[in-house]
Amino acid sequence: MNTALWIIQGILAAIFLGAGLNKLTQPKEKLKAKMGWVNDFDARSVKTIGLLEILAGLGLILPSVLDMALTLTAWAAIGLVVLMIGAAATHVRRKEPLMIVPTLILVALAAVAAWGRFGPYSL
Repeated sequence: MNTALWIIQGILAAIFLGAGLNKLTQPKEKLKAKMGWVNDFDARSVKTIGLLEILAGLGLILPSVLDMALTLTAWAAIGLVVLMIGAAATHVRRKEPLMIVPTLILVALAAVAAWGRFGPYSL
């Protein structure tokens, strides 16, 4: 199970590091073409979401690599659960059903990582 958790963490880290870097480095106007939800938020909020995604992605991997503050891995996973619940709520409000399913899959993966790292497979 520990290997499965590492795979989940690696996948989540790659997804959120990429998505966060995209939001942090691209202007809001460029993001609008692929992410309609950015119309509902100001540029500063979009950048904040990107930064949170980057921090969570790093938090899933770096504590173990650096062998310090290992509980941060579980807390990063919890942060992703909260962030993705907010994303799902935004997609529901915007009536974007095709975006809700992948968002809920990310919620589930992050929840499994949090459960495993807080519980029986804590680092």
